[in-house]
Amino acid sequence: MADCLFCRIIRNEVPSRKVYEDDHTFAFEDLNPQGPTHILVIPKKHIASLKDAKAEDAELVGRCYLTAAHIARERSIEDGYRTVLNVGPRAGQSVFHLHVHLIGGRNLQWPPG
Repeated sequence: MADCLFCRIIRNEVPSRKVYEDDHTFAFEDLNPQGPTHILVIPKKHIASLKDAKAEDAELVGRCYLTAAHIARERSIEDGYRTVLNVGPRAGQSVFHLHVHLIGGRNLQWPPG
């Protein structure tokens, strides 16, 4: 999608602090971190939200989580991290391109909010 902020980040039209990239996913540091590690993992295919994903997107959504796990290993936060996928504005989604938050590096409380 041409005007999507995250699509523009993938195309390097908007700067980001890239952490990881492969053929299917792109990961970068969150601008408003909620922990020592707060990375957004996005699919390179534009999917507005999980509620808009189709059956054929299942592997791509899974790849986002596997990318998050890979980054967690690289950051040595495997002893505890959280992945969050907000769906819709009432859940806090503000950019409508599916993205997984990887948050860790500190003790995380439950319930989260």
